[in-house]
Amino acid sequence: METQTEAPSEQRTTDFVALGEPSDWQSRGINLESAQKWGFTRSTLNGDPVRLFNYRNAAQQLVWQKIRFAGKDFRSKGLKEDMCLYGMWLWRDGGKKIVITEGELDAISVSQMQGHKWPVVSIPNGCDGAARALKKNLAWLENYEEIILMFDQDDAGQKATAECCQIGFTPGKLKVATLPLKDANAMLMEGRIKETIDAIWGAKVYRPDGIVGVSDIMGDLMKPVEWGLKWCIEELTQHTYGRRMGEVYGFGAGTGIGKTDFLMQQIAFDITDLQMNVGAIFLEQKPVETAKRVAGKLAGRMFHVPDAGWTEEELVRAATELDGKLFFYDNFGQTDWDIVKGHVRYMAVTLGLKLIYIDHLTAMADTGDERGSLEQIMKEMAGLANELGIIIHFVSHLTTPDGKPHEEGGRVMIRHFKGSRAIGFWSFFMFGLERDQQNEDPIIATTTVFRILKDRYTGRATGKTINLGFDQETGRLFVREDDPFAEKTGFKDETAGADDAPF
Repeated sequence: METQTEAPSEQRTTDFVALGEPSDWQSRGINLESAQKWGFTRSTLNGDPVRLFNYRNAAQQLVWQKIRFAGKDFRSKGLKEDMCLYGMWLWRDGGKKIVITEGELDAISVSQMQGHKWPVVSIPNGCDGAARALKKNLAWLENYEEIILMFDQDDAGQKATAECCQIGFTPGKLKVATLPLKDANAMLMEGRIKETIDAIWGAKVYRPDGIVGVSDIMGDLMKPVEWGLKWCIEELTQHTYGRRMGEVYGFGAGTGIGKTDFLMQQIAFDITDLQMNVGAIFLEQKPVETAKRVAGKLAGRMFHVPDAGWTEEELVRAATELDGKLFFYDNFGQTDWDIVKGHVRYMAVTLGLKLIYIDHLTAMADTGDERGSLEQIMKEMAGLANELGIIIHFVSHLTTPDGKPHEEGGRVMIRHFKGSRAIGFWSFFMFGLERDQQNEDPIIATTTVFRILKDRYTGRATGKTINLGFDQETGRLFVREDDPFAEKTGFKDETAGADDAPF
C-alpha cells in the first residue's frame, strides 16, 4: 500500500512533548525505518527519557501523544475527541485488508514484518476501550474488504476480541488471527516473522461460540460408534445401547415399587462390574442406609433388614469393598439445588466421578413454584452433565393417576412425572417402574414392570418392558424368564400409548 507523504501541518495544541527524533528500539526489534515510517520518536519530559507514539489526523496534524516512560509507565497529551486509531493516517481509505492490534508497538511490529505493505492500525487505549475505539472508526474500517483482529493472546485480549466481534461489522468481513506467542511484538523479537504473516493470511472469519461446521467436528464424526456403559440388566443395555457420558436419565415410580432396589443394584454393578466410582446424592436416605443397601447387593444379603440372616463379618467385608469407590452427600434434608449442584461439580471435578445418582428431583423443587423450579433444575442438570462429561441418574416423584394407583400396578406415563414437560425435554431416557403390590398372586405382587417411556437415542426402545423379579433371600432383582402377566391374562402389552410419544 502507498502511504501519505505530505509534510505534517502545525499541531492543533501547544502542550505536546517535543517530538525529538525517530529512534529504533533494538531490544524490542524495532528498526529505524519503522520508527521513521510511524513517526515513533524518542524525547525527554522533565529530564526523563520517553518514547512517543504520535497520533495524527488525516491532515497529518498531531492530535494526541501516548508517552511511554521506563517501566511501562504511560501518560497522554492531546484532545481525546480527536484521538483515532494509531496509524490511520498512514494508509489510504480502503483496500484489501487491514490488521488491528492491541498496542502501538504491536502495530509497528506487524507493519515491519510485512515490509510496511499492508495497512496496520492499533487501538489507542488498550483492551478496555477496544470496542469503543472500533465503533468510533467503524465507517473507516468498513472500507476494507477484510478486517483482521490480532489482539493479545491473554485473557484480556481474547475478551476484547469477543467484544469487538459484536460491534456489527458486515457479516463475513471480520476475521480473527491467532498467534502462538502473546502478541505481535513478541513474535518479532523471536524472529517468527513467517508465522505472523501466515496468521494474517490464515485468519478465520469470526464465528460466535457454539457455531461449528462439519470440518470442525470431522474428527469426532469419524470416530467409531460404540456401545455405552452397561446397565445391570442386560436386556436394558440391548434396548438402549448402554449409557453415554453427558446424558441424564430419569426414573419414576410409586411408593414402594422398587426404584430404590434398582438404583442400589445399578450402583453395585457400576462399582464391581464396571470398576467405576459412584456419587450418591439421596436426599431422603442417610448415607448409612444407602451403604448398607449397596453392600447388600454386593454380598447377596439384605443388610438393612435386621433378621435377614446376615453376619457382621459379611457386612464389614462388603462395606470395605465399597470404601473409596462410593461417595455420598451427607446432609439429610438439605435439598437446595444450588448446594446439590455444587456437590455434583465437586464429585465430578475433584473426585473424578463419572456416575452420579440423585434421589429425588422433586425434593429440590421450590414449593412456591414447583413447575418453574423443576424446569430450571432440569435445564441446569442437563447442562452440568454435558459440561462435565458425566452421567446423572435421577428419580422423580409421580402425580396421582386418574385410574389405578401406581402402587396397585397402574401404568406409569410421562405426564405422571412431576415437572414432566422439563423432564421429558431434557432427559435422554425416561423409565417407569410399576408393580401391583396388593395382587393376590404372589408372583405378580413381587414382579416389577420396568417400562421404557422415552428413548431419545433411537426411539426404538420406547414402550419396551422388562419384567423384574425379586429374590427374597439375596435381595437382588432378576429378569424373569417367564411372563406372569401373559400366563394370567393371555396378553402382554409392550406398546407405548399416545401419551408416551417421544419428545
